[in-house]
Amino acid sequence: MKSLALCIPAYNAAWCLPRLLTSAQNQYIKFDEILVYNDCSSDNTQEIALKYGAVVIDGDVNRGCSFGKNKLAGMVKSEWIHFHDADDELLPNFTNLAHKWMASEECPEVVLFNYEYRDHITNEFISLRKFDKHKLETDPIKYAIAEQINPFCGLYNKTAFLNAGGYDLDPKVLYNEDCALHISLALHHLRFSSEDEISIINYRISNSMSQNNKDKCFQAQFYVMEKTASAAAPKYYIDIAQRFIEIATNLASINNWEKTKASLMFAKKLGLNSISADSNILFNVVSKFSPFAAFWIREKMIRLLKPRLRR
Repeated sequence: MKSLALCIPAYNAAWCLPRLLTSAQNQYIKFDEILVYNDCSSDNTQEIALKYGAVVIDGDVNRGCSFGKNKLAGMVKSEWIHFHDADDELLPNFTNLAHKWMASEECPEVVLFNYEYRDHITNEFISLRKFDKHKLETDPIKYAIAEQINPFCGLYNKTAFLNAGGYDLDPKVLYNEDCALHISLALHHLRFSSEDEISIINYRISNSMSQNNKDKCFQAQFYVMEKTASAAAPKYYIDIAQRFIEIATNLASINNWEKTKASLMFAKKLGLNSISADSNILFNVVSKFSPFAAFWIREKMIRLLKPRLRR
């Protein structure tokens, strides 16, 4: 039987680690390793992780979860790794499903697991994330460009993950590092697939890093696509351009007009030559906002973009 490691980056996670580590202990097939990277927490994250039997690697300086995941991946002995956010949870069937995939001779290097999205406080079911297996297997680059893929739902061949370089530690992609990772893995020709059965719960946290740093998240999306445009084959330019349009929508929603303009310029450069001040794309951008704000936003974007977009 192939070996499987659970890798958990943690910063001030004492409030949620017991739930995750309990769920790890309750797996039908035990993890071969459970490791926690303690990123200079100021609470008793280390103490709790040790109490639940995890191996703890303590960071000397707070470097973020991407550094922690790379560190953990480089230290585990197992052949396969699963990263999990400290504030999420595993259902007991996760390792059963993982071992089913790992035992297959045709197992791809990356397997994504469908998951439930629930409220952290009430446990209310919010939605179900289901990956498109056919699209993942047919063209993982195209899929990774278009879709948000998080590491708490992934199973990775350790050697392939490390050979692809792991997480990008460029500060500019922080807050969108998971998308950057999966695009990179796809560009390095790793094969992807997905597991249909639910085995993971992702919790909605009201004060999460992404919720509190929308501007940084949207700018990171921009830089990830900028890097992708320089690395991907031309056949993906339209897919990247479409993502730049979505990013422009996000940036416009927080009045970051400089990056909104840059995003639309990238979209035009990559092949969406039909963009104009009165195009459907621009209408879709402003339609994301309230009716009261739409007119003001539309006029501002027309004044800002019209001279450049019609060149």
